Amino acid sequence: MPHPAPHHRTERLDQDYDGIRRAARLLRQGGLVAFGTETVYGLGGLATAQKTVERIFQAKGRPSFNPLISHFAAAEAAFAEADMAIPLRDMAYDLARRFWPGPLTLILPRHAESRLCPAVTAGLDTLAVRVPKGRAVEELLRLTDQPIAAPSANRSGRVSPSTAHHVLDELEGRIDAVLDTGPCQVGLESTVLDLTGTIPVLRRPGGVTLEELQEVCGPITVADHETADGQNHRPSAPGQLTSHYAPSLPVRLNATHIQPHEAFLTFGEQTAEGATPALSVNLSHSGNVEEAARRLFAGLRQLDRAATRHGLTTIAVAPLPENGLGRALKDRLKRAAAPRPAEPASPSA
Repeated sequence: MPHPAPHHRTERLDQDYDGIRRAARLLRQGGLVAFGTETVYGLGGLATAQKTVERIFQAKGRPSFNPLISHFAAAEAAFAEADMAIPLRDMAYDLARRFWPGPLTLILPRHAESRLCPAVTAGLDTLAVRVPKGRAVEELLRLTDQPIAAPSANRSGRVSPSTAHHVLDELEGRIDAVLDTGPCQVGLESTVLDLTGTIPVLRRPGGVTLEELQEVCGPITVADHETADGQNHRPSAPGQLTSHYAPSLPVRLNATHIQPHEAFLTFGEQTAEGATPALSVNLSHSGNVEEAARRLFAGLRQLDRAATRHGLTTIAVAPLPENGLGRALKDRLKRAAAPRPAEPASPSA
């Protein structure tokens, strides 16, 4: 399928049978289709087609050294692409039974005969695989009957999309279609767990909490943030770039006092001296971490737009919980607050 022209109109598909069938047909033909999962909206393309995957990188402006997650309709299909002769093989199957379909990505060694194209793995000898949850995405994957590579459906490094409107804000005209499946239920990207060694390593906190993983895995090593500049430090898994999930305005964390030039992202009953209610967003008035996760990316987008209109220059963020989904919330905000690259990363050719 040809690359959409710069002003090509992106189709907006409903999540009925005809819409899902149309999305699957576009994917099988090599098109790029965004779709909602339980985590965030993904930008999908056939993981077996090198040219299609290169288009994903181009549409997002994503650096080619940053690997992608491949999505499957069933665990058996995901594991068929991996070399499962590993010490943690039984753990992988236990995790799949417990959490798939769901917001968990497993890093596994790549099988020598894997169908996934080189661009998906960014030259690594590992794969990132998951089985997503949601009526529409599960049906889409069954109808497509192919592994689908799907990073978040936004420009690289920006705030992830949790609605179809967010996708079109950034990718209108750059992709073939978006399957509108409504707001995402989890609202944060999947947890990334590396099973390639003898002890599981948490590479990215997400929709499955560390505490839930430990119930299945026992001890888990929590990796420090990896950096990736395309030369000296390349990510070993998706979701590892230090600067990510960023609104247009700089982000300041653990704020208890608000300056006149700042908007305020808060949680629960926390207040900050100097905060202006019209330029504040509370992720959950009741202090519910799951609600805060669902609202995080939409809240950042809303506050970014409002603050910019009012001439503010920074988004201040209140302290957040450390446990459960709070760990994933803090991870996303820490990366949103990280220093931005001096220049945009070069997309793959």
